[in-house]
Amino acid sequence: MPAAEHRAAKIGSRLSAGQILALVTAVPLVIVLAAVAIGITELSRGASVRSELLNRLEPANLAAAQLATALVDQETGVRGYELAAQGQFLQPYEVGQQEAAAALTTLGRARVAGSLVALALVRERVAAWRSEIAQPAIRRVRPGHPSAKASVDAVRGKTLFDRIRVALGLLQTTIAARVAVVRNRLGSTSHATGTTLAVIGILLALTVLGTALVLRRTVTQPLARLARSARRVADGELDHELVLAGPRDISGVADDVESMRLRLAAELAAAEQARAQLEVAAAELTRSNAELEQFAYVASHDLQEPLRKVTSFCQLLAERYHGQLDERADQYIEFAVDGAKRMQELINDLLEFSRVGRFAERRQRLELRSLLDATLRDLDEAVAESGTEIAIGDLPAVTVEPSLLRTVFQNLISNAIKFHGAEPPRVRIGSERDGEEWMFSVADNGIGIEPQYAERIFVIFQRLHGRASYPGTGIGLAMTRKMVEHHGGRIGLDTGYSPGTRIWFTLPVDAQDL
Repeated sequence: MPAAEHRAAKIGSRLSAGQILALVTAVPLVIVLAAVAIGITELSRGASVRSELLNRLEPANLAAAQLATALVDQETGVRGYELAAQGQFLQPYEVGQQEAAAALTTLGRARVAGSLVALALVRERVAAWRSEIAQPAIRRVRPGHPSAKASVDAVRGKTLFDRIRVALGLLQTTIAARVAVVRNRLGSTSHATGTTLAVIGILLALTVLGTALVLRRTVTQPLARLARSARRVADGELDHELVLAGPRDISGVADDVESMRLRLAAELAAAEQARAQLEVAAAELTRSNAELEQFAYVASHDLQEPLRKVTSFCQLLAERYHGQLDERADQYIEFAVDGAKRMQELINDLLEFSRVGRFAERRQRLELRSLLDATLRDLDEAVAESGTEIAIGDLPAVTVEPSLLRTVFQNLISNAIKFHGAEPPRVRIGSERDGEEWMFSVADNGIGIEPQYAERIFVIFQRLHGRASYPGTGIGLAMTRKMVEHHGGRIGLDTGYSPGTRIWFTLPVDAQDL
């Protein structure tokens, strides 16, 4: 074994496979978290620099250019007004004042580093030019009479405006220099971010590779060696000794396999005998399965006849010898008759349950209201005796096996009538569209069902009440569930409905109705 592999195996022998997996998973996770933190930091720095450039420097640079243009427009407007003495020549001066004010406000808010002194100098020299040149010139000009002093003030005005241009140049140079610095910083930040992410990616790739190598040496290779040794033992090499260095749990498995090998080697003769016994048992199992199939046939067909005879003769005993024996004998005969009848009911119900879906009839698209009306005609006697009030909502047309769905409604309505409370039964039947399913409900005002029995009531032969209180075998809802599921639907108890019980079931919407 190579030295590195030996060291990895030695480490693995002190840890379990789960602990090794946790360790090798933690390292990439830490690197990923560090990469995310560094990436967020770099992106935040880049965003900060980009925000400074876009939100402060570029608007300030543009405002400086607009300020220069606005001041030139003011100077031009004043000179034109002096020379022509007409009001329209003063308009550039007025517009320039507004634009200059807006530009100065923008520059003041930007507070570009190093530009505040130049900005203050621009404000000072613009104020001096206006007070000494612009405003006096505007006051002394009368419409239609050009100022005779225009040529005298031109030299002084040019001097003052040249000073403004110098201050503006200083301001624009300062802002442009700051823009260049921030742009360089943005480029450096982007380059640093890319470099950092590339380094993190390389480190992550190396970590994943290292993790894979560690897993291979400490977990995968020991498992492979264990598998090879186990296969050799399974192939009959019972003299092959298993010695494995690896994680604790894998070494434990190897020890168990070694113990198994030793037991197998010691009991080789017994294993041969056990094989023979297994062959006998297999033959017996085959025979038993055949007998079970025969029993199923007898239970579903032949058992009916002797059961009918038992029932008939027990009834004859009860009729002919009633009172001739003692009271206990009459009671025993009554128990036998009742038990035979109940057994026959259970067999018949079980046969009916097993037939659901096995002998499918042709499905038809029909209006459920007509099918429900036919079902209610079969229940006329029970409805009349119990005084049941039945309300039926709108029902759609669906494609079903009519006899099965008729049985579904018959079972649910019969239960609503059977398990009624002190008041006469009131049954409400309705439906609503739910996507690609129709959801039907049968609700009553009866004794209700506790939520904890929501699943039990659909299990075959499961009853919540004694036979003395409510007759039946407990197969109705189980058969109903099987019929609904045979149609691709679902059925359940509305546990939030009270008072009474509401059973819901679904049927697929026909393709033509989608």
